[in-house]
Amino acid sequence: MILDRKRKTKDPCLECGLRKDLCLCSLIPSLDLKTKLVLVIHHRELKRTTNTGRLAIKSLKNSEMRIRGEKGRGPLDLTDLLTPNYRTLLFFPSDDARELTSSFISEQPLPIQLIVPDGNWRQASKVSTRHPELNNVERVKISTPNTGEHHLRVEHFEEGMSTLQAIAMAFGVIEGHEIGQKLNSLYQEKLNRTLKARGQL
Repeated sequence: MILDRKRKTKDPCLECGLRKDLCLCSLIPSLDLKTKLVLVIHHRELKRTTNTGRLAIKSLKNSEMRIRGEKGRGPLDLTDLLTPNYRTLLFFPSDDARELTSSFISEQPLPIQLIVPDGNWRQASKVSTRHPELNNVERVKISTPNTGEHHLRVEHFEEGMSTLQAIAMAFGVIEGHEIGQKLNSLYQEKLNRTLKARGQL
């Protein structure tokens, strides 16, 4: 079942995007991990109450957000992320992307910096194609089908999922099952409370 994207939340919490009586901010974990998350988000996505990438940023201390597409600013440059302190990976299912598995992680001892595009499919795909500074960054993906009955938005691919869902799966591989579960539990709470606000739960 897909939530109605045309209905807008009135006076949402500015942090979690939910109606204020359903706010889940008190449930957001505070995880201090070696793995670094860099969320590259389209500016329009910041206004969407169904966005989940920001919840990942709030959950992970070792994280930062870069904003794309803002008017009046030049192209976003991600060159400074290419540091020898991390094994930098772009989390995007391009044709040359490798499956993110524990054996893949074990190939190098460096901590991982995971760059995650956030936006609709068209917006997210531009991170992979319009940033020449990322041309030599390894692409990784998780091909597990999304079998959930409910989704925050329409998914156009079998593997399609929300940004927080995808990050939960990735961090479950990189940092362990318990970390993945904590992030996924936050996503499920966001989904359930959004369904409740729509009268579908």
